[in-house]
Amino acid sequence: MANYSFDIVSTYDKAEMNNAYEQTVREIENRFDFKGTAAAIEWLGDKTGVKLTADSPWQIDQVLDVFRKKLVGRNMTAKVLDLSREIHEANLRAWQEIPFVEGLSQEKAKEISKIIRDTHPKAKPSIQGDAVRVVSGSKDELQGVMSTLNSANLDYPLNFTNYR
Repeated sequence: MANYSFDIVSTYDKAEMNNAYEQTVREIENRFDFKGTAAAIEWLGDKTGVKLTADSPWQIDQVLDVFRKKLVGRNMTAKVLDLSREIHEANLRAWQEIPFVEGLSQEKAKEISKIIRDTHPKAKPSIQGDAVRVVSGSKDELQGVMSTLNSANLDYPLNFTNYR
């Protein structure tokens, strides 16, 4: 009997992220309601996140909304954005740093493994670093695991790789 497997990881397509960023920059430059304001988006460090700058927290939300729409337009989930950092204000400016979510922590990997064990007893999850490998004798069972995780509405992005 053959065993089939795939890996569950939390990552994003860097090329698509770059495209969404570039489209956001262009839209900010061209939108009438952003003319003459501090509205801007820039990369953090080694493109591990973005920094939004604007005149007010309300305008930060507007820039963030533009960026989210560009992500969705490129078939990426907005769950890749870590919105836990607060908006800072000083000198009539507001800014927010938004790192990208990448990699599964041990807690997230355990949560995914528990969901799989509870809903698909024939599939065997195992945590391997920042990925979860799922093994089963049935391809249909693995497809079921994927659809269960996609509908689980987790607050971080999931990708399925190394399907064998």
